[in-house]
Amino acid sequence: MARIAGVDLPNKAVKIALTYIYGIGRTSALDICSKTGVDPDARMNTLSADQVAELRKFIESDYKVEGRLRTETALNIKRLMDIGCYRGLRHRKGLPVRGQRTRTNARTRKGKKKTVAGKKK
Repeated sequence: MARIAGVDLPNKAVKIALTYIYGIGRTSALDICSKTGVDPDARMNTLSADQVAELRKFIESDYKVEGRLRTETALNIKRLMDIGCYRGLRHRKGLPVRGQRTRTNARTRKGKKKTVAGKKK
């Protein structure tokens, strides 16, 4: 099992297996394969140690992945919250940040429904 950027990659096609790394999607995976000369349809266990090392070296030098990317994202969100901009306030309150409606839906951000008691007469 190949290990790149601290992630054990499954025995799937290289273009799919690389997407298990945080920060690499389908397009980036195909780009990496073409630049390193690795067949994107080859299985991970058929790659030689040299090819895996080449993939590892290319990803470490050209892409920000896993821990570094997560840290940068967290710091960007923290910066928004610290300066008190609208997006930062939405992050702080746990509400949708990008203009979605909250009257209905938005359950992913807001969490489980909190029942409010009905008005008594």
